[in-house]
Amino acid sequence: MAVDKALNQAPLGLDASFSGGVMPGVNTEPDIEIEIEDPESVTIGMDGLEIEIEPGDDDEDQEFNENLAEVLDDSELTELVGDLIGDYDDDIASRRDWIQTYVDGLELLGMKVEDRTEPWPGACGVYHPLLAESVVKFQAETMMETFPAQGPVRTQIIGKETPQKRDAARRVQDDMNYQLTDRMIEYRPEHERMLWGLGLAGNAFKKVYYDPSMGRQVSMYVPADDVVVPYGASNLESAERVTHVMRKTPNELKKLQRDGFYRDVELGDPENTLDEVEKKIAERLGFRATTDDRFKLLEMQVDLVIEDDKFRDKDDEGIALPYIVTIEKGSSEILAIRRNWQPDDKLKAKRNHFVHYSYVPGFGFYAFGLIHLIGAFAKSGTSLIRQLVDAGTLSNLPGGFKTKGLRVKGDDTPISPAEWRDVDVASGTMRDNIMPLPYKEPSQVLYSLLGTIVEEGRRFAGMADLQVSDMSANAPVGTTLAILERSLKMMSAVQARIHYSMKQEFKLLKHIIADYTPESYSYEPEEGSRKAKKSDYANVDVLPVSDPNAATMAQKIVQYQAVIQLAQGAPQIYDMPFLHRQMLEVLGIKNAQKLVPLKDDDDRKPRDPVSENMDVLNMKPVKAFMYQDHQAHITVHITAMQDPTIQQLMGQNPQAQQMMAAMAAHIQEHVAFEYRRQIELQAGVPLPPPDSDMSEDVELQVSRLAAAAAGQLLQKNQSAAQQQQSQQMAQDPIVQMQMQELQLKQGELQLKQQKLQIDAAEKTDRMDVERERIAAQKEIAGLQVGAKIATDKANLSAKEQEAGLRIGVQVARETSQMAQNAEKPPVSNAPLKENE
Repeated sequence: MAVDKALNQAPLGLDASFSGGVMPGVNTEPDIEIEIEDPESVTIGMDGLEIEIEPGDDDEDQEFNENLAEVLDDSELTELVGDLIGDYDDDIASRRDWIQTYVDGLELLGMKVEDRTEPWPGACGVYHPLLAESVVKFQAETMMETFPAQGPVRTQIIGKETPQKRDAARRVQDDMNYQLTDRMIEYRPEHERMLWGLGLAGNAFKKVYYDPSMGRQVSMYVPADDVVVPYGASNLESAERVTHVMRKTPNELKKLQRDGFYRDVELGDPENTLDEVEKKIAERLGFRATTDDRFKLLEMQVDLVIEDDKFRDKDDEGIALPYIVTIEKGSSEILAIRRNWQPDDKLKAKRNHFVHYSYVPGFGFYAFGLIHLIGAFAKSGTSLIRQLVDAGTLSNLPGGFKTKGLRVKGDDTPISPAEWRDVDVASGTMRDNIMPLPYKEPSQVLYSLLGTIVEEGRRFAGMADLQVSDMSANAPVGTTLAILERSLKMMSAVQARIHYSMKQEFKLLKHIIADYTPESYSYEPEEGSRKAKKSDYANVDVLPVSDPNAATMAQKIVQYQAVIQLAQGAPQIYDMPFLHRQMLEVLGIKNAQKLVPLKDDDDRKPRDPVSENMDVLNMKPVKAFMYQDHQAHITVHITAMQDPTIQQLMGQNPQAQQMMAAMAAHIQEHVAFEYRRQIELQAGVPLPPPDSDMSEDVELQVSRLAAAAAGQLLQKNQSAAQQQQSQQMAQDPIVQMQMQELQLKQGELQLKQQKLQIDAAEKTDRMDVERERIAAQKEIAGLQVGAKIATDKANLSAKEQEAGLRIGVQVARETSQMAQNAEKPPVSNAPLKENE
């Protein structure tokens, strides 16, 4: 797949002369790098190991980077090299079965055209392409997934997300993709070679280091057969030894010895021989390689106990520390021993320069590749297809027996079509002198068996093609997604392992870029300050763009289609522009950020309510801010929604439902902010910001304060609602008529009450007059009775006096009874009238 370099051009402000990946005038061929900017400052680098000597460094820094092989005794070096080469041979022996299967399987690729002489000269030598097809498909699909045209890196913010960190993440992503696609011109070819080796052998390694001659970081592919690790190790970080087999020409090695990188010892001439594995690999791939005039170096990362090391602490006594030991295999000479930890690392942890990619993990350190998984299928398919072709050849050009005296005039070449030749027959007919062998046509059974074996091998390798005809065009997206998940389960697992390894590789590259990058950008970034480059890398983490949950583009597209279908049912809870933007990026559409521009909430600026209405009608995102006049915004938005002209125009728009939903959601934002403001007014204090972190005590205080304020606000709103309801009812014509009728009835009632009051007053006056009359009569009657009694008192006898007293008492009782009856008020009008 071709890469459009315009997608990853140098960021804005960078001179185009630096976009080719190599600094002008720099030679990229040598493996040895030496920089001398002034006589006292020297930088030497080779295959990831780098030594810097700068003016002003103290003796301790210079001693840390020294070659310990220069200070150790020869006896110690001899004992050490014997042990290390013995360990290296043991590591080689521990992986012999794995490497043998790998070497034998290389022949099944069919890269070498074979002229067979058995069982006869010219027999079929074709190889079934099952293995080669699986490797090519894996390389192509994985390359598309892990290295898209826009770049293989994305970023993730470390810690709390802020606008400044988002800007830094964008700058780091752009810069990393620019580095990997334009400056590191070797990265894409090395990545493709790595995927080819990974599919075949099941293992591949990347060596990441800083190259001073290029002035940048590099990431080189190292084949699995050149990295020797004990088979029982779990990973590179915990392995007790990691050996990188390198080859240097005599001239390169002399330069390194002259510059002090290696010990200046006599090595003699190279052995000019290849080991058995190297010879077999060359033969299987069709190369003729019998000698090699380069030195074979073993760069071993091991843990050693070197008691004479000045940088060992007292607590490190008897503890093996990490070192890098370089040995020339032919002469068994140690060329260099250097410390393999950071100078300021108190733990003295091992520095790792390799990244291990694995296909299918097995029982030991080395994983299994397609050669180990389907090599037997490819071998059986090759055997069957050769038998079928040979059977067809024998059937078309059969052989047999002829009598000794039978002679064919001319040569013995095969007879061409429409050709007749003369034959000398010794005796009898020609049929009696020739007996062809009974060759048959190619067997249908073998052909069916070949198809079965190939299909099983493809299925096992996860490379079987999905039969589109088996799926209905009207099948739900979920059904299609389930079929894809089941078919691509194995490849999804492999892609997840590659995603993990690429993440480790990008971390190593990120640290190198951050260490060697200047404090400010060499170009003007599109966003943020140009003096933030070094700090940008400290705030973000770098990840591969590949998705470990989706192995292919088809799987991603089906996943996004399922999400889009869900979003159509509830668009108000989805960020539709962001969803469509991601869909375009999955499809590989160029300039997706311009087709569907996105703007973060924190980047949006406050707008007046009319502009917000315009944005909603134009399907643009809107956002409410806390300090705005929310009542005014709500009023303007509601009036716009109720405007008949706007309603008529929106009724003809197919996006009317989405517009109304967006407007309703925006109004709810203002309602929420207005409610918060009312709570603050009732509480008398401002509340903490919505996204602020609160302790438990503060949260309890705010909750209690808000509860009291919410109760007061509820009463206030209820009272206002009742008053508003009354006002609305008062304006209703029916209610007004009912009020008038009620007023008339109230007037009639008041008149009746006044009449009753007047009648009651008159009755009360009459009763008072009557009461006074009765009292006067009572007084007069009492005086009359007393006078009569006094006159007749003398004449009456005792008996008569007694009778008079009885009469007086009886009269007094009757008088008192009449007075009491006169004082009682009348019960109703009717009795009063009767009394009258």
